[in-house]
Amino acid sequence: MEVWILFNEEVESSTAEAFEIRRFMAEGRNMGIDVKVFHPEQFDLLVTEEETDSILIDGKPVLLPDFMLPRCYVVDTGYFPLAILRQFERLGVPVYNTASCIERVADKLRTHQILAEKGLPTPTTMLAKFPVDIDLVEEHIGFPVVVKTLLGVNGSGVFLIENREAFLDLMNLIGETNPNIQLIFQKFVAASKGRDLRVFVVNGKVIACMERRAAEGGFKANYSQGGSVLEFPIDEEAKEISIATADALGIQVAGIDLLFTEHGYTICEANTFPGFKGLEKACEVNVPYEIFTAMQEELEARGGPRRARLA
Repeated sequence: MEVWILFNEEVESSTAEAFEIRRFMAEGRNMGIDVKVFHPEQFDLLVTEEETDSILIDGKPVLLPDFMLPRCYVVDTGYFPLAILRQFERLGVPVYNTASCIERVADKLRTHQILAEKGLPTPTTMLAKFPVDIDLVEEHIGFPVVVKTLLGVNGSGVFLIENREAFLDLMNLIGETNPNIQLIFQKFVAASKGRDLRVFVVNGKVIACMERRAAEGGFKANYSQGGSVLEFPIDEEAKEISIATADALGIQVAGIDLLFTEHGYTICEANTFPGFKGLEKACEVNVPYEIFTAMQEELEARGGPRRARLA
């Protein structure tokens, strides 16, 4: 089996994302899987009358892999990485996760719209519109309020605004400096302040769950933001919500973040590029192994490798 990883950093860099790429490469060697890592800039895409789609790497045609695994925040890096994924999909290469899935989940408002349509629990959410009607926000959301940028990841672009005065100051600043920014306002779940659950789902199966706790006095529980992590014995409610969330959004490799409520859980957000360095630290789980195993099972189900032609 051959798996390509789309990654837009240096593999040997010191970031958590690069560390995880090296984990994929090492586990691939252990499992006898040919893992190749490519930067989006190495690709050229052709659409011709003779061939509907074609892919070149470093200017040369290539044999198709069995799977493509994007591991860069392609929505943040522009149109081209998503176009690469779409090209692979059109050529019949399974992509974990697809371009449409990535776009859908990157839009936090659309995510919550889909989940609400499926009857899944989510905090009350409002799309910002400038000038902001603070009375409307207070009536339907209340204070404290969580303010999020529409496309933020890893806890970036998330703020807890404690009261009406602080909220008004922030909105006035944003309205003066960047009125076109896309924000959502979300009901604050007090029972979960400074802690949440990260549930890792691969092809509809929960492989691990950890509780994340913010640093003392903090609000964000993300491991990448300095939070601590510990294994959490997942219960049936959390498991069912996480699997249903991944299914509703069409995510094959998903990080589902759940908030604690007084009566169970509500869905904070979903992630299509879930980091797992903290998860492997907290839980006895080998994330690359689980993802590659899911790919192998899919490959066997469709009758083996299909890499028989140039792209």
